[in-house]
Amino acid sequence: MLSQLVVLFGFYGLVLVLLFWVNRAVQLFDQLIANGQTALVFLEFSAMILPGVIVFITPIASFASAVSVTNRLNSESELVVAQAAGYGPFRLARPVLVFGLLTALFMLLLTHILVPMSQLRFAERQAEIAENVTARFLTEGSFVHPAHGITLYIREISPAGELFDIFLSDERDEEQHYTYTARRALIVKTEFGPRLVMFDGLAQVINTASQRLTTTGFEDFTYNIATLLTAGQQGARYIAQIYTPELLDPPVATLEETGQTRAALRAEGHFRNAQALYSVVTAMSGFSMLIVAGFSRFGLWRQVVIALAVVATLQSVDNTMLDTARRTEGRVWLVYVATLIGVVFNVIVLYLATRPSFSDLRRRRRTQRERDRQLSEARA
Repeated sequence: MLSQLVVLFGFYGLVLVLLFWVNRAVQLFDQLIANGQTALVFLEFSAMILPGVIVFITPIASFASAVSVTNRLNSESELVVAQAAGYGPFRLARPVLVFGLLTALFMLLLTHILVPMSQLRFAERQAEIAENVTARFLTEGSFVHPAHGITLYIREISPAGELFDIFLSDERDEEQHYTYTARRALIVKTEFGPRLVMFDGLAQVINTASQRLTTTGFEDFTYNIATLLTAGQQGARYIAQIYTPELLDPPVATLEETGQTRAALRAEGHFRNAQALYSVVTAMSGFSMLIVAGFSRFGLWRQVVIALAVVATLQSVDNTMLDTARRTEGRVWLVYVATLIGVVFNVIVLYLATRPSFSDLRRRRRTQRERDRQLSEARA
């Protein structure tokens, strides 16, 4: 049973990953190809987004595999034979529990290590691509328009990368237009993206309403050219790019970098553990709701629908508790509430599966009455 669960988990996981990955990859493909990148860069970026996709689909795949295996064993009467041989619902649930723990370990590896690592690398590669694309538009001897409202002219680019006689017009602001001229300039790479450092130049600002022109001479001036082609590469990390130990005990620098409260970061760190435990709950829910129904010639689709509703409800509770834990200091334990409810629910359902159902009791009483009637007729 465990081997069947693992095989089906791999099958459902592969199908779901392909479905969600294609949706993400289409947007990524359009963006990279538009920037002149190769197919190898596209494959590299696609590999970086896979861990985040796998985290999302793992609970779904574990639930689907548990339902499929249990339904097949029930339809082929293997569960009936096992129960007749003395295997109770809790004993039959052991391979499902082991399977759920394996998926939980897999989720822990993803959420604590692979996802932050891939997200950090993804951000670094995006910054590198932005720099390369920006450099592509630095063409000497011609006016280029790397973005709407931006005009750039460079008379000459030396072999050492020094730019001579720069003209840069920025009309993206409707209220004020900016024009920069400089004798020479350099492109400097920083942790926040590429910067254009101009020397010995003039900055002109014209107010479009009053048509008033203001000029300022400068010896050196820094301009953020990363915004010419992108929405701006920021050095601040996202929560998904931060490793769990730093989230659980965030220093002041991390709080300032992310703009989040300590409660929000600690809740996100614990939520990674809750996500792993939730995959155990989804697998056990798919099994327990079907095992409690017993054997049926008409299938167990009603129980499957109920199991889906239970999992969806637990997911809603999980999201609600996470939002509450983010806003409230000292309530980090709320992220585990949905998992705890799921565990209690599955234990109760498995216990009910050990008890005879109402229909079984009624059938047994009817059979006993029939036997008593036949016995009385025989005596007569």
